Amino acid sequence: MNRWRCLECGYALEAELPPEECPACRKKCQFVDNNCYIPDCGQ
Repeated sequence: MNRWRCLECGYALEAELPPEECPACRKKCQFVDNNCYIPDCGQ
């Protein structure tokens, strides 16, 4: 499972692929990969 975060409202979810519509704000938002934060990855 991948972690995704909505750029519009910040809603986070786990799914293989991001949804077409955000379950929280009900808009067609862009989702970003939220699997790894830079400090956690050591980059």
